[in-house]
Amino acid sequence: MISGCTDTSTSQNIQTQEEAATVIITDALGREVEIPENTEHVICSGAGALRLLTYLEAQDMIVGIERAETTSTASDAKPYSLANPQFATNYAIFGETRGQDDPEKILSLNPLPDVIIKTYSAVGYDPVELQEKTGIPVVVINTGDLAENREDLDASFRIIGQVVGKEERAEEVIAFFDEALNDLNSRTEDIADEDKPTCYVGGIGRAGGPQGFQSTEPTYPPFLFTNALNVAYGDKDINVADVSKEKIIEWDPDYLFLDLNTIECGEERSGLSLLQNDDSYALLSAVENGNVYGVLPFNKYATNFGSVLADSYFVGQTLYPDKYEDVDLESKTIEIYTFLVCQGDDEQGKEIYESMINSYGIPAFTKLDI
Repeated sequence: MISGCTDTSTSQNIQTQEEAATVIITDALGREVEIPENTEHVICSGAGALRLLTYLEAQDMIVGIERAETTSTASDAKPYSLANPQFATNYAIFGETRGQDDPEKILSLNPLPDVIIKTYSAVGYDPVELQEKTGIPVVVINTGDLAENREDLDASFRIIGQVVGKEERAEEVIAFFDEALNDLNSRTEDIADEDKPTCYVGGIGRAGGPQGFQSTEPTYPPFLFTNALNVAYGDKDINVADVSKEKIIEWDPDYLFLDLNTIECGEERSGLSLLQNDDSYALLSAVENGNVYGVLPFNKYATNFGSVLADSYFVGQTLYPDKYEDVDLESKTIEIYTFLVCQGDDEQGKEIYESMINSYGIPAFTKLDI
């Protein structure tokens, strides 16, 4: 026997067993999905999936991109994309916007993904069918939100964390949101309703794209998190996507906030143009008193969770300045972006802040010229 020789067949068998090792995880649909124990490559299908993967600092594991993630323009106000310009240029496209996957294109990716992470499972191929057509495990997540569907969001972080080996980071992200929301709530939870001004937000973007002033959100998170009096909250007579002008005039809120994504509607349709040119709104108390403010986009290919937190601090500081005297809004927003999408790089966090604030030509977090 020659000392130092390696049994090649044994070595190969061990390697094959390691490569074949799998684990079972339960996805958001309650499906038990068998995935590789050590996932190295993934793709993210559907609105919001790549954002959550980026929050977990695992974006370098992707091997392809859907078309919606290739957009890179000044108005593409998605912090996770701005922090990762390679999304727009470095990857092959495997499907169209909002989870319209192409199995043939997925199978042409090199290397192949070990797992497909998918949101909005009812769009495009059924997850089971997509898995059958590609032979690649499909793990479904529900993006959830920071308010009524917070459990879904937290579960999504944990599922993705299991898939990509980022369980610890998933818990850090969940704790980060917990801390911010607790801080926001504690500042205003004891203020009586009679001491609160009323407010309305317009221009909320939706799946169909940017919207005008009459598009609002009855459960707009920055109002919920600051315990603000949203005039649209609880009004069962309104159509969320299109509140009537008469209703807004009837409400006559003390403060107006405008999601600046509305500017993408163009001069004739944007909420800003409407406020500036429609005489019906000129007599609103908020307009007369100069209480009209621009905020960062709430929805941009699903919810911009970091921007929601930044908007919340701005709303709180605007409505209750004495409760937010210790908050430097610029520093707070940079802190949020640095943690969520910049992997702790403060300089990049500042760059993302500047890009987001000035995405639409009119700075967010300022009074609007009406």
